[in-house]
Order: sequence, then C-alpha cells, then structure tokens
Amino acid sequence: MNNIDEHQLSPDTQAILLLCGYFGKKTSKEIKPLTPSEYAWLAQWLQSQEMRPADLLEPGATVKIKHIAYKNITGGRLLSLLMRGGALALAVEAWTNKGLWVISRSDSAYPVRLKKQLRQAAPPIFYGAGQQTLLQKGGLAVVGSREVDKQITDFTKLISKKSAQQQICIISGGARGVDTEAMVTALTHGGTAIGVLTDSLVRAAVASQYRDALREERLVLITPFDPEARFHVGNAMARNKYVYALADWAMVVNSGYQEGGTWAGATENLKARWVPLFVRNGESLPTGNQELLNQGAIGLDKKTLQNITDLRQQLAQLVENKPLQITEEAPDTYHQVEEKTIEEEPLEKDLFEVVWPHFEQQLMTEKTEKELAECLDILPKQLKIWLKRALDTGKIKKLKKPVRYINADADKKIQQESLFG
Repeated sequence: MNNIDEHQLSPDTQAILLLCGYFGKKTSKEIKPLTPSEYAWLAQWLQSQEMRPADLLEPGATVKIKHIAYKNITGGRLLSLLMRGGALALAVEAWTNKGLWVISRSDSAYPVRLKKQLRQAAPPIFYGAGQQTLLQKGGLAVVGSREVDKQITDFTKLISKKSAQQQICIISGGARGVDTEAMVTALTHGGTAIGVLTDSLVRAAVASQYRDALREERLVLITPFDPEARFHVGNAMARNKYVYALADWAMVVNSGYQEGGTWAGATENLKARWVPLFVRNGESLPTGNQELLNQGAIGLDKKTLQNITDLRQQLAQLVENKPLQITEEAPDTYHQVEEKTIEEEPLEKDLFEVVWPHFEQQLMTEKTEKELAECLDILPKQLKIWLKRALDTGKIKKLKKPVRYINADADKKIQQESLFG
C-alpha cells in the first residue's frame, strides 16, 4: 500500500503505528486511529486469519480488509489509516531526530511483564527514550500524591535510595511530587528508573534532570500516548496499570481517599492483584493510606525501612507473612490473577470505573457537558459515552432547561433539604 521509510521499525510495528498512532496536529475531520480495545479486537481477527499486522500492508490484504465490520471498526476506516505512510515517515523521522524510539507488541523489546499481566489490555504501542532493556527487569513502583511535605519526601527519598543501592529499579509515573522525587533520588544515587509518562515525552527526554541518566543508560522514559500529547486525566488514569504491571512490588507513599490517581491505581491493583502493594504506615497517616491498609495493602513504616539491610529479601518476606484476605471478588491466592481479566471487557468500561470518582466529585454540583469536559479535560465525544453509562446505571441525573447533570446522591440530598427546609 505504501513505501514507508523504516527508520529501524519492524514491518509489524509500522502497521500497528499506522493503525493506532497520531501524526501531527489532530483535526476533527481526521480518521480516528484505533483505540487499544479496538486494536485488541483487530489483533484477534488477525490471529483468526493466520495473519500478522505487517500482512495488512500487502496489496492482497485489501480484499479481506474491506469486509471487516465490527462496531466502529470498518474496512474503510482501516484502509484510510493504513494509507498514511507519508505522514508516518515524517513523524518517525522527527521522533528519531529527538532521540525517541517506538516499539510495538510484536517487538522483542516490548515489556514481557505487561503482556503477561494485562494480556490484550497491554497497549499496542510504546514511544520511548533511553535504555529499552530496563523494561524487562521489574523493580519497585513508587507512587504518591503531587502535594508533598517533609515526612512524605523523606520516606520517598529513603526507599528510593535503598532501592538504588541494592540495584532495584524504581518505576513511577514521572508526575510532580512523589513520582519525580522517587525517580530523581534513585538516579542521583546511581540507580536505574523507568518513567511511564502521560504527556510531553518529547520535553521530558531533553529535561536537564534526566539528561545524564539517559546518556548513561540508567533511565528509560515511555508513554503509550502521543509523545507530544498534553496532560489528560483519562490518560493519567489509564497509565496507572502500566506502572504497576512493570514492577515486582508497589509502594504507595501518600494517597487521598476515594479520589485522585494514586487511590485509583492502588485500588485497581488490589483488585487485579498484579503485584503486592505496600503502603507507608506510621503516625499522621492520610485517610487514603489507612483505607488501603484496611483493604489488604501491607504496611511499611519509616523506622522499619531504615533498619532494612536487604530490601529485596525483606519485601518478599513481608508479602509471605501477610495474612491472605479472601473476598467475593478476590482470587484464592495472592499471586493468582482473576480468571476474568481486564482485556475481556472494553477498555472504555474499565476506564469509566477508574474515573468515576472524579465524575462523582465534580457533579456534587450541577454542571453542563461543557463545564464538566473543561473540569476533567475530557474530549466531548468520550464525555458523552461516560455520561450515558452514568445515566444508565443511575449514578447521575439529567436536568433540563438548560441540560445539565448532577450526582444522583447529591440531587437526592437537595430534594430532601427542599422538603424539610
């Protein structure tokens, strides 16, 4: 179909990029690339046809592609995406000139842990900068809130320094606060780090705080999103599972309660049981930390951490000594993944459950679609899908003249107050 300048991309990765990637400025008239869940369906279709992604670029594949029709995946849409060879070549050249690379699920450099933990929910594409081999090594995910105090900072620095000294890779989201503190501390003490970013990979790859570590091959920065994308709350929520699934253990330093990305990622991990979850314990704990401990996370206080000489061994021992908590939703062993895995459901459904607390909080007061989209930084089309789901499940109410929405519980409270004065 197209002669694509390879720039060291495998044929499969070229095809997957054409199907799933954004090249240049987005426009309303642009054919939308496949979402991860849409590509997951297409991957299954390819397998049923005994085809690889690269086979879609062969002239003979056009006939088969034209007959595809599944929800929003049509032959016409796929053919239009596959015809973007020129735009892809320019984009890949620009990324390469900025020191970036691209890997797909078909490449050996793609993190095996993500495939194993997330299966079809693992993103089809990663953009990155730095040492790819770090993606296979596991490590300790350290996450927490953006707002930090001395107590939070000291704990983050302590566990990150110990990890670096004992050659345990730090994995985090690169956000302001705990995430960045953990990564920078590990790198300062000669360790290694993986940053799973939600936005601006292009800027992060040339940031002064990461320059030396990238050159020394002690850091890798990756994102499944457009490397020039701006921050988006939906991307931040979706990113959480990748941080956890790349690790051997996870450490929550500080978390809000039933709000924020740290809480959402931690509770998602507790449910899916990708990795053992540790939470900073001790005095003056935020409610979120305590509730995570109540839900089965393993406590680790600063004094215990200070006395640990073999962090890897101690973490494993704490996991082994943790009493098993069985719930109706939990699997029957700590490490067993639920049979009903995430990829069996549309990713949009999974993501709704993650972002719902943010909807719930914003809709404690009435808001129009435009106001809600601005508050959550969500595209109007995606917002309509989630609003419909919330309406269908009775989570929110739709008010008219003008059309606006409100949390069902908040509306009920308002009605009661109006009745009883």
